[in-house]
Amino acid sequence: MCGSLLGSATVRAASPLAPIEIGMIEGLSGPFANAGDAVVRNVRFAIEKVNARGGVKLPDGRHPLALVLFDNQLAVEESLMQLRRLNERHIPFVIEGNSSAVAAALIDAVGKNNQRNPQQRMLFLNYSAVDPALTNEKCSFWHFRFDANADMRMQALTEVIKGDTHAKRVYLIGQDYSFGQQVARAARAQLAAKRPDIQIVGEELHPIGKIKDFAPYIAKIRNSGADTVITGNWGNDLTLLVKAASAAGFRAKFYTFYGNGLGAPAAIGDAGVGSVRAVAEWHPNAGDGTPDSPSDQFYRQFRQRYPKAADDYVHMRMYVMIDMLAAAIEKAQSTEALAVAKALEGAHYQNAFHAATMRAEDHQLIQPLYVSIMQKLSDGGIRFDNEGSGYGFKTELYLSAAQTALPATCRMQRPVR
Repeated sequence: MCGSLLGSATVRAASPLAPIEIGMIEGLSGPFANAGDAVVRNVRFAIEKVNARGGVKLPDGRHPLALVLFDNQLAVEESLMQLRRLNERHIPFVIEGNSSAVAAALIDAVGKNNQRNPQQRMLFLNYSAVDPALTNEKCSFWHFRFDANADMRMQALTEVIKGDTHAKRVYLIGQDYSFGQQVARAARAQLAAKRPDIQIVGEELHPIGKIKDFAPYIAKIRNSGADTVITGNWGNDLTLLVKAASAAGFRAKFYTFYGNGLGAPAAIGDAGVGSVRAVAEWHPNAGDGTPDSPSDQFYRQFRQRYPKAADDYVHMRMYVMIDMLAAAIEKAQSTEALAVAKALEGAHYQNAFHAATMRAEDHQLIQPLYVSIMQKLSDGGIRFDNEGSGYGFKTELYLSAAQTALPATCRMQRPVR
């Protein structure tokens, strides 16, 4: 277990009050360590912003936030062990997101702990685990999701595909676990409703984090005659997939969940210009284009904090999550999980360029989504590239928060006290 506090010694020296600890359970080693590291940077950036304005105000004064890291190696059993360690340290808030399988296990374990041990309850905040079941049939009062679920993301992508008259033959490829399986189901259902003329010419689910060379997969996709590929792959599974496509000279359009970072733009290169799309709650070129726009200022502040090109992968949802947690603690005037959960339900977030609401019925954050298309920085159509690659993304479709919301099937069981 690795434990670290953002500016730990400095924060403790500057404030006589104990920090409010947030325990992050994430894959910080292994094949997806780069994705875990990106989360750490984003969460630390958000925590620094809260601490810079004085921390979180409670009845006894202002407390800094502190991030404590627990490496789960992206494994379910290791995650549960780290959750026990987190609980032994009396950390009230746990965050995780880079695996829906891990998130499902944590939801169950946190719920059981809170029922058995009401004096030491925990709250689980999820920034990226997007299996829709987590806020539907597996919903929990103790779990809040700050990312759009897979169905919501797919809805945005298929809105673009609906108008893409060149899309005739689609190939689905994804990671073989709950998230990848749901992405494939959502793609089939939504394409059938919006573009029944499209033929799905192949579907592939591959082992997560195990494939070193995707060339055989690209050959299979090419042989299918596909002109369009839909994938929810993330981390190295996405980077290696698009790198193989680029190396093979395969020029199909790629509709991705996460194609705008972690090495993917550089791996794709010129082949992705005008053909690779990504979906997110925000992206660096989402602002109105003026140099002093709040969106651009936010992005420049992040780049100033993390100037290395490889560290340039910004998640607005993680900033929103930390800000909303801090506001809920202040509203509850407590770090007790039940009080904070009640303060988060129905809470609204608003900054100068982004707005979101935590839907009370299922604890799913409702926020805008952008579908963006890859562009070359030197062509002059975008202000920022990604990771120093020379390639960035330009908004192709903006969906308001109301347009992204999908019905929930959650039957929330709320504690009496």
